Amino acid sequence: MKVKVVDHIGIAVKSIEESLKFWEESLGIHCHGIEEVAEQKVKTAFLPIQDTEIELLEGTAEDSPVSKFIEKKGEGIHHLAIRVENLEEALAEMKAKGVKLIDETPRIGAGGARIAFVHPKSSGGVLLELCERN
Repeated sequence: MKVKVVDHIGIAVKSIEESLKFWEESLGIHCHGIEEVAEQKVKTAFLPIQDTEIELLEGTAEDSPVSKFIEKKGEGIHHLAIRVENLEEALAEMKAKGVKLIDETPRIGAGGARIAFVHPKSSGGVLLELCERN
């Protein structure tokens, strides 16, 4: 598996609009778009920092994974995403090594990226997202 870069750090928030005030006004990091991913019941905002991004995640329904995360743990870091060269190969390699996967096949995430999640039980409690971007 070829890991390329930390793609983004996902942060669960109750309100993207409220959270953007801190990131944009206090740090000068500006959002380059807000997008809703209906399939995942989430609204996202990406804030680029050189080769990586901060992804703000707001649940769009009470039963969304992000809303459940906030209810259980509060706002904060939700996941770490690393970009890989070939997502199918990365998933096959991890599966062969006995890594527990949430997604055994890629799906489409925000920004059109192909994504898959690794179960936190295999990664020391960290929800890890593997992503591939064209």
